[in-house]
Amino acid sequence: MPIASTAAAPSRAELVDHLVRTRIAGEVATPRENNLSHYRSLANGDRHYWFGLEFGDRWTDEQDVLAVMAERCGVNDDPHHRQGQDTIDPELTVDALERAAAVLRKAAADRQRVLFATGHPGGLLDVHRATAAALRAKGCDIVAVPGVIGVEEGLVVQFAEVAMLERGATLWHTHSPAPMAAILDQLERDGDPLPDLVMADHGWAGCAGRRGIETVGFADCNDPALFLAEAEGTLQVTVPLDDHVVSPRYYDPLTAYLLDAAGLA
Repeated sequence: MPIASTAAAPSRAELVDHLVRTRIAGEVATPRENNLSHYRSLANGDRHYWFGLEFGDRWTDEQDVLAVMAERCGVNDDPHHRQGQDTIDPELTVDALERAAAVLRKAAADRQRVLFATGHPGGLLDVHRATAAALRAKGCDIVAVPGVIGVEEGLVVQFAEVAMLERGATLWHTHSPAPMAAILDQLERDGDPLPDLVMADHGWAGCAGRRGIETVGFADCNDPALFLAEAEGTLQVTVPLDDHVVSPRYYDPLTAYLLDAAGLA
Protein backbone atom coordinates (compact mmCIF):
# COMPACT_ATOMS: atom_id res chain seq x y z
CA MET A 1 0.00 0.00 0.00
CA PRO A 2 1.14 3.62 -0.52
CA ILE A 3 2.53 5.43 2.49
CA ALA A 4 -0.24 7.17 4.42
CA SER A 5 -0.32 10.97 4.33
CA THR A 6 1.48 11.97 7.53
CA ALA A 7 3.77 14.76 8.67
CA ALA A 8 6.64 12.32 9.28
CA ALA A 9 9.23 12.05 6.53
CA PRO A 10 9.83 8.55 5.15
CA SER A 11 13.27 7.03 4.92
CA ARG A 12 14.89 6.94 1.50
CA ALA A 13 14.04 3.25 1.09
CA GLU A 14 10.43 3.85 2.17
CA LEU A 15 10.08 6.72 -0.28
CA VAL A 16 11.54 4.70 -3.17
CA ASP A 17 9.04 1.93 -2.43
CA HIS A 18 6.19 4.45 -2.22
CA LEU A 19 7.15 6.08 -5.54
CA VAL A 20 7.06 2.71 -7.28
CA ARG A 21 3.79 1.60 -5.66
CA THR A 22 1.99 4.82 -6.61
CA ARG A 23 3.65 4.92 -10.06
CA ILE A 24 5.12 8.37 -9.44
CA ALA A 25 8.26 6.56 -10.56
CA GLY A 26 9.12 3.04 -11.64
CA GLU A 27 6.76 1.72 -14.33
CA VAL A 28 4.85 4.93 -15.02
CA ALA A 29 1.64 5.48 -16.96
CA THR A 30 3.21 7.49 -19.80
CA PRO A 31 3.77 5.07 -22.70
CA ARG A 32 7.08 4.78 -24.51
CA GLU A 33 5.63 5.94 -27.84
CA ASN A 34 4.45 9.20 -26.23
CA ASN A 35 7.89 9.80 -24.75
CA LEU A 36 9.66 9.26 -28.07
CA SER A 37 7.16 11.43 -29.92
CA HIS A 38 7.93 14.34 -27.56
CA TYR A 39 11.68 13.81 -27.82
CA ARG A 40 11.38 13.86 -31.61
CA SER A 41 9.25 17.00 -31.56
CA LEU A 42 11.76 18.83 -29.38
CA ALA A 43 14.63 17.72 -31.62
CA ASN A 44 12.69 18.92 -34.67
CA GLY A 45 12.44 22.41 -33.18
CA ASP A 46 8.80 22.41 -32.05
CA ARG A 47 8.88 25.17 -29.45
CA HIS A 48 5.81 23.85 -27.67
CA TYR A 49 8.19 21.21 -26.27
CA TRP A 50 10.97 23.70 -25.43
CA PHE A 51 9.03 25.09 -22.42
CA GLY A 52 10.29 28.62 -22.99
CA LEU A 53 13.93 27.56 -23.21
CA GLU A 54 16.27 28.18 -26.13
CA PHE A 55 18.14 25.17 -27.46
CA GLY A 56 19.32 26.50 -30.83
CA ASP A 57 20.66 23.58 -32.85
CA ARG A 58 22.18 21.76 -29.88
CA TRP A 59 19.54 19.02 -29.55
CA THR A 60 18.55 18.17 -33.11
CA ASP A 61 19.18 14.42 -32.74
CA GLU A 62 16.39 12.48 -31.05
CA GLN A 63 18.91 9.89 -29.87
CA ASP A 64 20.89 12.55 -28.00
CA VAL A 65 17.70 13.61 -26.22
CA LEU A 66 16.96 9.98 -25.36
CA ALA A 67 20.46 9.56 -23.92
CA VAL A 68 19.96 12.50 -21.55
CA MET A 69 16.53 11.24 -20.54
CA ALA A 70 17.95 7.81 -19.77
CA GLU A 71 20.73 9.35 -17.68
CA ARG A 72 18.69 11.95 -15.78
CA CYS A 73 15.17 10.49 -15.71
CA GLY A 74 15.71 6.76 -16.03
CA VAL A 75 13.76 5.97 -19.18
CA ASN A 76 14.76 2.88 -21.13
CA ASP A 77 17.98 3.69 -23.01
CA ASP A 78 17.37 1.21 -25.84
CA PRO A 79 16.62 3.18 -29.04
CA HIS A 80 14.93 0.08 -30.47
CA HIS A 81 12.34 0.04 -27.66
CA ARG A 82 9.62 1.97 -29.48
CA GLN A 83 6.35 0.97 -27.81
CA GLY A 84 4.93 -0.16 -24.49
CA GLN A 85 6.16 0.42 -20.95
CA ASP A 86 8.65 3.11 -20.01
CA THR A 87 10.16 4.00 -16.68
CA ILE A 88 11.37 6.69 -14.30
CA ASP A 89 14.16 5.56 -12.00
CA PRO A 90 12.95 6.21 -8.41
CA GLU A 91 16.54 6.45 -7.20
CA LEU A 92 17.07 9.35 -9.62
CA THR A 93 13.89 10.97 -8.29
CA VAL A 94 15.19 10.84 -4.73
CA ASP A 95 18.67 11.96 -5.80
CA ALA A 96 17.09 15.02 -7.43
CA LEU A 97 14.95 15.70 -4.36
CA GLU A 98 18.12 15.77 -2.28
CA ARG A 99 19.76 18.22 -4.71
CA ALA A 100 16.60 20.35 -4.56
CA ALA A 101 16.72 20.20 -0.77
CA ALA A 102 20.22 21.69 -0.82
CA VAL A 103 18.91 24.61 -2.92
CA LEU A 104 16.00 25.14 -0.53
CA ARG A 105 18.28 24.97 2.51
CA LYS A 106 20.39 27.79 1.06
CA ALA A 107 17.26 29.79 0.19
CA ALA A 108 16.12 29.54 3.80
CA ALA A 109 19.54 30.47 5.19
CA ASP A 110 19.73 33.53 2.92
CA ARG A 111 16.03 34.43 3.33
CA GLN A 112 15.64 34.60 -0.41
CA ARG A 113 12.72 35.85 -2.49
CA VAL A 114 11.07 32.72 -3.90
CA LEU A 115 8.35 32.34 -6.51
CA PHE A 116 6.27 29.18 -6.81
CA ALA A 117 4.24 28.23 -9.88
CA THR A 118 2.67 25.16 -11.43
CA GLY A 119 1.22 24.14 -14.75
CA HIS A 120 -0.09 20.97 -13.09
CA PRO A 121 -2.44 22.19 -10.34
CA GLY A 122 -4.26 18.87 -10.26
CA GLY A 123 -1.10 17.07 -9.20
CA LEU A 124 1.64 19.31 -7.88
CA LEU A 125 -0.15 22.29 -6.30
CA ASP A 126 0.22 21.05 -2.75
CA VAL A 127 3.91 20.16 -3.21
CA HIS A 128 4.55 23.81 -4.05
CA ARG A 129 2.15 25.15 -1.41
CA ALA A 130 3.75 23.18 1.41
CA THR A 131 7.24 24.18 0.34
CA ALA A 132 6.24 27.85 0.13
CA ALA A 133 4.74 27.72 3.61
CA ALA A 134 7.87 26.09 5.02
CA LEU A 135 10.15 28.71 3.47
CA ARG A 136 7.94 31.57 4.64
CA ALA A 137 8.17 30.17 8.18
CA LYS A 138 11.97 30.43 7.88
CA GLY A 139 11.78 34.08 6.90
CA CYS A 140 11.79 33.85 3.10
CA ASP A 141 9.79 36.36 1.06
CA ILE A 142 7.31 34.45 -1.11
CA VAL A 143 6.84 36.55 -4.22
CA ALA A 144 3.30 37.80 -4.81
CA VAL A 145 1.92 37.96 -8.33
CA PRO A 146 1.54 41.70 -9.04
CA GLY A 147 -2.08 42.60 -9.75
CA VAL A 148 -4.26 40.96 -12.37
CA ILE A 149 -2.19 39.60 -15.25
CA GLY A 150 -3.83 38.40 -18.43
CA VAL A 151 -2.17 36.16 -21.02
CA GLU A 152 -3.54 34.64 -24.20
CA GLU A 153 -4.57 31.43 -22.41
CA GLY A 154 -6.33 33.11 -19.48
CA LEU A 155 -5.48 34.86 -16.22
CA VAL A 156 -2.48 34.37 -13.99
CA VAL A 157 -3.75 33.80 -10.45
CA GLN A 158 -2.09 33.00 -7.15
CA PHE A 159 -3.65 30.56 -4.74
CA ALA A 160 -1.96 29.32 -1.56
CA GLU A 161 1.13 31.31 -2.65
CA VAL A 162 1.42 29.37 -5.92
CA ALA A 163 0.98 31.01 -9.32
CA MET A 164 -1.24 29.17 -11.80
CA LEU A 165 -3.29 29.75 -14.92
CA GLU A 166 -7.05 30.23 -14.61
CA ARG A 167 -9.51 30.04 -17.47
CA GLY A 168 -13.29 29.82 -17.21
CA ALA A 169 -13.15 29.68 -13.40
CA THR A 170 -10.92 26.59 -13.65
CA LEU A 171 -7.27 26.12 -12.77
CA TRP A 172 -5.63 25.10 -16.02
CA HIS A 173 -2.98 22.59 -17.05
CA THR A 174 -0.48 24.41 -19.23
CA HIS A 175 2.99 23.92 -20.70
CA SER A 176 3.22 27.55 -21.77
CA PRO A 177 6.06 29.84 -20.61
CA ALA A 178 3.88 32.92 -21.21
CA PRO A 179 2.39 33.15 -17.67
CA MET A 180 5.84 33.16 -16.05
CA ALA A 181 7.12 35.68 -18.58
CA ALA A 182 4.14 37.91 -17.78
CA ILE A 183 4.86 37.79 -14.04
CA LEU A 184 8.55 38.59 -14.45
CA ASP A 185 7.83 41.39 -16.92
CA GLN A 186 5.28 42.95 -14.58
CA LEU A 187 7.67 42.79 -11.63
CA GLU A 188 10.26 44.62 -13.70
CA ARG A 189 7.75 47.26 -14.83
CA ASP A 190 6.74 47.82 -11.20
CA GLY A 191 10.36 48.20 -10.14
CA ASP A 192 10.16 45.14 -7.89
CA PRO A 193 13.09 42.74 -7.57
CA LEU A 194 12.92 39.47 -9.46
CA PRO A 195 12.88 36.22 -7.48
CA ASP A 196 16.16 34.80 -6.24
CA LEU A 197 14.70 31.32 -6.75
CA VAL A 198 11.81 29.82 -8.69
CA MET A 199 10.31 26.41 -7.92
CA ALA A 200 7.97 25.36 -10.71
CA ASP A 201 7.31 22.96 -13.56
CA HIS A 202 6.60 23.01 -17.30
CA GLY A 203 7.06 26.35 -19.08
CA TRP A 204 6.91 28.22 -15.78
CA ALA A 205 10.26 26.65 -14.85
CA GLY A 206 11.73 26.83 -18.34
CA CYS A 207 11.01 30.54 -18.70
CA ALA A 208 12.51 31.35 -15.30
CA GLY A 209 15.64 29.39 -16.08
CA ARG A 210 16.06 31.07 -19.44
CA ARG A 211 15.78 34.47 -17.71
CA GLY A 212 18.77 33.56 -15.55
CA ILE A 213 16.88 32.87 -12.33
CA GLU A 214 17.98 29.93 -10.17
CA THR A 215 15.28 27.33 -10.78
CA VAL A 216 14.18 23.98 -9.39
CA GLY A 217 11.81 22.15 -11.72
CA PHE A 218 9.65 19.03 -11.72
CA ALA A 219 9.20 17.12 -14.98
CA ASP A 220 7.64 13.97 -16.36
CA CYS A 221 9.42 11.50 -18.63
CA ASN A 222 7.64 12.89 -21.72
CA ASP A 223 8.84 16.45 -20.98
CA PRO A 224 12.55 16.45 -21.89
CA ALA A 225 13.16 20.21 -21.99
CA LEU A 226 13.83 20.72 -18.28
CA PHE A 227 16.20 17.76 -18.15
CA LEU A 228 18.18 19.16 -21.07
CA ALA A 229 18.24 22.52 -19.31
CA GLU A 230 19.66 20.92 -16.19
CA ALA A 231 22.27 19.14 -18.30
CA GLU A 232 23.26 22.52 -19.76
CA GLY A 233 23.22 24.28 -16.38
CA THR A 234 20.22 26.50 -17.13
CA LEU A 235 18.18 24.84 -14.36
CA GLN A 236 19.80 23.89 -11.07
CA VAL A 237 17.67 20.79 -10.51
CA THR A 238 15.02 18.86 -12.42
CA VAL A 239 13.13 16.24 -10.40
CA PRO A 240 11.85 13.32 -12.51
CA LEU A 241 8.35 12.11 -11.64
CA ASP A 242 4.94 11.38 -13.07
CA ASP A 243 3.41 14.81 -12.54
CA HIS A 244 -0.23 13.73 -12.35
CA VAL A 245 -0.96 10.41 -10.67
CA VAL A 246 -4.39 9.32 -9.54
CA SER A 247 -4.31 11.13 -6.18
CA PRO A 248 -2.45 14.34 -5.30
CA ARG A 249 -2.10 12.96 -1.76
CA TYR A 250 0.39 10.42 -3.14
CA TYR A 251 2.91 13.27 -3.38
CA ASP A 252 2.73 14.00 0.36
CA PRO A 253 5.56 11.61 1.37
CA LEU A 254 7.73 13.08 -1.41
CA THR A 255 7.07 16.58 -0.06
CA ALA A 256 7.78 15.46 3.51
CA TYR A 257 11.08 13.93 2.42
CA LEU A 258 12.06 17.08 0.53
CA LEU A 259 11.27 19.42 3.42
CA ASP A 260 12.99 17.19 5.96
CA ALA A 261 16.14 16.96 3.81
CA ALA A 262 16.12 20.76 3.47
CA GLY A 263 15.79 21.29 7.22
CA LEU A 264 12.35 22.82 6.74
CA ALA A 265 10.16 20.16 8.35
